[in-house]
Amino acid sequence: MIVHTALGDVGVDATGEGAPLVLLHGFPHDRSLWAPQLAAAPPGVRVLAPDLPGFGESASLADASFDAWADGLAGLLDALRMERAIVGGLSMGGYLAFAFWRRHPERVRALVLVDTRPGADSDESRANRRALQGLARAEGAAAVADRMITGMVGRTTRERRPVVVATVNAMMRRVSIPAITDALDAMMEREDSTPTLGTIRVPTLVMCGEEDVLTPVSESRAMHAAIVGSSLALIPGAGHVSNIEAPEVFNGLLYGFTLATIRGTPS
Repeated sequence: MIVHTALGDVGVDATGEGAPLVLLHGFPHDRSLWAPQLAAAPPGVRVLAPDLPGFGESASLADASFDAWADGLAGLLDALRMERAIVGGLSMGGYLAFAFWRRHPERVRALVLVDTRPGADSDESRANRRALQGLARAEGAAAVADRMITGMVGRTTRERRPVVVATVNAMMRRVSIPAITDALDAMMEREDSTPTLGTIRVPTLVMCGEEDVLTPVSESRAMHAAIVGSSLALIPGAGHVSNIEAPEVFNGLLYGFTLATIRGTPS
């Protein structure tokens, strides 16, 4: 569906009724990344998967920054008349979750940080992102997808689950060039969220695929150590897009945490 907000239209997939859980996709994905999670939504949970600005069916924002995107997410919750939500983000979606916590903490019921990292880009990372922008402009989204696919999925998935590899590759090939370049700008200029970790005082689940080479397990362990009371879950046989590589394990962890949060019981 398309939701009309104060900052523009947002493409959203939604299912279920109850406490809101918002899932934010990574780069260069769209909301279809979360199809396995929407299909498994338990009773009592309203799962929302929006396209981030410029991706899928969502309008771009003039300001390509995570602060602006965080305000856009608040506008989406306003349009849907939702005061608070459990907010989950994978990779780039995790960067947005950090920004949303800083700007709108009263609207965060809990956090789920998936295959992501808190730190800002290094000089080397910025140079790599600028090169990826050049590749996108010169050769298109397909070239970006082909460049990224090996790091995007884990070794086990590449060896045993060719359908998953093809699905992720096709998703990345659909992304528009402006969405790719704007998101890369946002990531290059994003704030260092390491100091933010110590401010998080809501239930938090950190998840990571054990074969993730883009945001390795060491990053998730460090986040877990810095967020008081957080939980850490490592997913065997999965890489960077652990939610689609090992959906059964991922869903058990995600919805176990979500239902425990809703009930106010330890996860």
